[in-house]
Amino acid sequence: MSQKQRDLLELGRLEYLQALVTEFQVTESPEAKEQVLANLANFAYDPKNYEYLRQLQVLDLFLDMLTEDNETLVEFAIGENTPPSPYNLQSDHIPQD
Repeated sequence: MSQKQRDLLELGRLEYLQALVTEFQVTESPEAKEQVLANLANFAYDPKNYEYLRQLQVLDLFLDMLTEDNETLVEFAIGENTPPSPYNLQSDHIPQD
């Protein structure tokens, strides 16, 4: 595990997600962008992260990726913005059972 990964593990949930968003925004590597976007998409399926991702405007990030030339980024963005997840970011609220 790299020092960067160890540092991220010590952050709280909001800070960790903010670090991922920041990493996505500053990295030049297409492969790194794909990995970070995939991680953000995975976090979007956990209702514990919903408010944090909304606060960090991750939905806007996913929507922005729909116009990218990189097909992998587009696929990750589409995957997060479609059903079947009841907790995806396009919902205005989390359904209550």
